[in-house]
Amino acid sequence: MKQWNKALEELELRLATEIDVAVLARYAATSEYHFRRMFSSLAGMPLSEYIRRRRLTVAAAQIVAGEPVLEVAVRYGYNSAEAFGRAFKAMHGMTPSQAREPGATLHSQPQLRFHLTVEGTHEMTHRIENKPGFFLIGAKTTVPLVYSGANPAIEEFERSLPKDLDDRLLPLSNTTPPGRLTATETQGPDAVEGSPVEYWHAVAGQGPVPEGFDSRPIPQGLWVVFEGHGAFPEVLQNLWASAATEFFPANPYRWIPGPQLLKVTSDTGGRSGSGELWIPIERE
Repeated sequence: MKQWNKALEELELRLATEIDVAVLARYAATSEYHFRRMFSSLAGMPLSEYIRRRRLTVAAAQIVAGEPVLEVAVRYGYNSAEAFGRAFKAMHGMTPSQAREPGATLHSQPQLRFHLTVEGTHEMTHRIENKPGFFLIGAKTTVPLVYSGANPAIEEFERSLPKDLDDRLLPLSNTTPPGRLTATETQGPDAVEGSPVEYWHAVAGQGPVPEGFDSRPIPQGLWVVFEGHGAFPEVLQNLWASAATEFFPANPYRWIPGPQLLKVTSDTGGRSGSGELWIPIERE
């Protein structure tokens, strides 16, 4: 993770300038897309949100030190004191002038550093597959991105689906991963909370696609497949965590645009089971 931390150090030096993410990605020896995607997975927030919060953290210290609000605002990319004040209040819960009052309590975004953990709490099982092209077949919708906790829009969509949908879908599942899947894809690797996510209740099939279903062709390519078994929802959360913190930093692959496929098989009672996460990749 040394290269990634060098990129973060460079980011700190550029907080008061226009930040070229492609330059940061070169420090991390990867592509801009992969850098943004991996940052979001490792940090639990988009890169753009981290930059915003770091700028407002550093700006708060300068405001408290007595620097003029407009000068600080312009320094960190705001066109007016009013726009800066709105962003400042959204993070700190008070205006810049209130922040100067004795006893004011401000929020802060610490500077991140990434560490690769060699000794994990669970065994990570993964494989690489060169998969032929296929179709996602099923029902799709667009939902807002939720980084933590349940997604009410997905829950509502699932409740709205016809009760016989899986009975009609499962005969169309004739390629890996078999059976019913969910698939998600954001519009970009730096998507912020609330931005649109394409969500599928689907199967993977070679076609043909009958009328009455949504479908999307997925081209041939490499996929990394993570497997886990244990208590829900922890086992599923560990699949993404393992991908971000253990697999990608230690292997010569990049996470590339495309849907992420998740196959879940629950045990009796639904409190535990198995998860299989498919992520599209390419060699670095």
